[in-house]
Amino acid sequence: MQILDGKLASRAIILDLQQKTQAITAAGKRPPHLAAILIGNNGASETYVASKVRTCAEIGFQSTLIRFPETISEASLLKEIQTLNENENIDGILVQLPLPAHISEEKIIHQIDPSKDVDGFHPVSVGNMVSGLPSFIPAKPYGILLMMEN
Repeated sequence: MQILDGKLASRAIILDLQQKTQAITAAGKRPPHLAAILIGNNGASETYVASKVRTCAEIGFQSTLIRFPETISEASLLKEIQTLNENENIDGILVQLPLPAHISEEKIIHQIDPSKDVDGFHPVSVGNMVSGLPSFIPAKPYGILLMMEN
């Protein structure tokens, strides 16, 4: 039996991404930029998003954490996501789930441009993944696949 070492796999991925990011910036291009949206004060969500921001810094990516109160309206959140979709300096968008009860997760997921959907939750992303076409793959399944490779 082989024991899968998540920390070892994670370290290898981070080192690989650091090298790729350095190559991008050495070529005179800007590093990738992740925008993470966090709504409310859910402790688990705070920890998860903080980890993403730290990892972006470690890799050399830019990241922007956008916080909203739990009372943000669905319309305001949809508008903010559209602004990020249109921002050419933002390469990836992550909206941390769960959302407050008055906001439809489905509407929010559908609002994210599939080319920026780093969670891979948009129906186009899921369809592309299932069809073997290029897309973001949800983190947990992808992480498991990477651990099995190492």
